[in-house]
Amino acid sequence: MKFLKILIFAILLGVIILFLGGCSDAETVSYNISKEADMFKVKRRITFINLRSDEFLFTITGNCSIQDGESNELDIICKVGEDKYQKHTLKNAQETTYVIEQLEYNEVSKYDYEIIFKPKAIIPIEIKTEIDGK
Repeated sequence: MKFLKILIFAILLGVIILFLGGCSDAETVSYNISKEADMFKVKRRITFINLRSDEFLFTITGNCSIQDGESNELDIICKVGEDKYQKHTLKNAQETTYVIEQLEYNEVSKYDYEIIFKPKAIIPIEIKTEIDGK
């Protein structure tokens, strides 16, 4: 357990050093907005456009996180209700492009940051040992 605490402290210290070490205000704010979007707190509109015909192919609007998928794919995960999500995988081709717009103002700080530990991702390990010759 002590090792886990030391490891977490070292990770936190590293993150603090990274944040304090030379990031511009714009880079910090951009990072914070992206983190907010990954936590489904930023309303976005993602529009795919056919470059050959200049027509809109479709639009997705909502609190969506956007991730790079495999081989020119874009994974869009949208929150559609309390603990309900939908994932859309879009293939980007030579004849298509996309635009991602932030639709609402989001308040993020260029100074503050937060670290969120997902309880399901931290697995406690308990080791029991017995001493021979009780």
